[in-house]
Amino acid sequence: MRKAAAVPLSLFGVGMAGLAYASIVERNAFRLRRFDVPVLEPGQRPVRILHLSDLHLTPGRRMLINWVRSLGDLKPDLVVNTGDSIAHPDAVGPLLHALEPLLSRPGLFVYGSNDMYAPRPKNPVRYLWRTSKGEHRQKIPTLPWEELGAGMAMEGWLDMNNTTARIKVGDLDVAVGGIHDSHINRDRYDLIAGPAPAEADLRLGVMHSPEPRNMTRFAADGYQLLLAGHTHGGQLCIPFYGALVTNCGIDRARVKGLSHHDSAYLHVSAGLGTSPYAPARFACFPEASLLTLLPRRRSDASTREVR
Repeated sequence: MRKAAAVPLSLFGVGMAGLAYASIVERNAFRLRRFDVPVLEPGQRPVRILHLSDLHLTPGRRMLINWVRSLGDLKPDLVVNTGDSIAHPDAVGPLLHALEPLLSRPGLFVYGSNDMYAPRPKNPVRYLWRTSKGEHRQKIPTLPWEELGAGMAMEGWLDMNNTTARIKVGDLDVAVGGIHDSHINRDRYDLIAGPAPAEADLRLGVMHSPEPRNMTRFAADGYQLLLAGHTHGGQLCIPFYGALVTNCGIDRARVKGLSHHDSAYLHVSAGLGTSPYAPARFACFPEASLLTLLPRRRSDASTREVR
């Protein structure tokens, strides 16, 4: 009898160890990934974009707050925040404290659904057969998204939800098009539709969820680099296999990192946080990305990761 019980007890121990690793170790093992993106015209000087996404910040996450503050030492030419920054009504102040060393740099932001609606307990297994699209049925936002946006805009960052803008980034004249979160049907691409300014040195498209229908329109309008988040890189992945789900329309092969969509480069951030109700990552480290934009010399971009 004792031998027969040893197997399930052993499996239980392995499971508990895996859960502890995913929720305590890997969830707080933040990484900076670096990508070279050959998207500029020959002769242009390189610029660096720091891409942040999906912090899902709650006030007590001191390790995450301090790590984001350390990114100020990178002195990027542009910071892009692709949403889902907060997960608690009292998180705006801690978020602005985390971003403080970066807010003096040029910056852009869009919202994700979780900047507007507080997270709720969910069974994560159901993501295997469906996405979370349509689950936010509240008509009135429950998180202080206006305060969040005002805090970043007050420091000079541009609100790119369903709008376009021009911004100086290093020596570059950058045309930006951005949309609100398609996951809650707040994206209005028609408001920014049309050819991006051909005379701009760079045409940048920004969104929270990497839905192919929007990415196709960005690329068709001439945007050269698209930035998105939302996927968490799959969050709970299988080693040597990768993500099981993307929680949106993009395929698993492009759930994180640098790839292409039609004529444009696409970077999807695996993000830095998790929902407070699913505080675990496995085989998918939390990350920020530093994209170095270079003159075009080859067809594909190269990557290197800093651990």
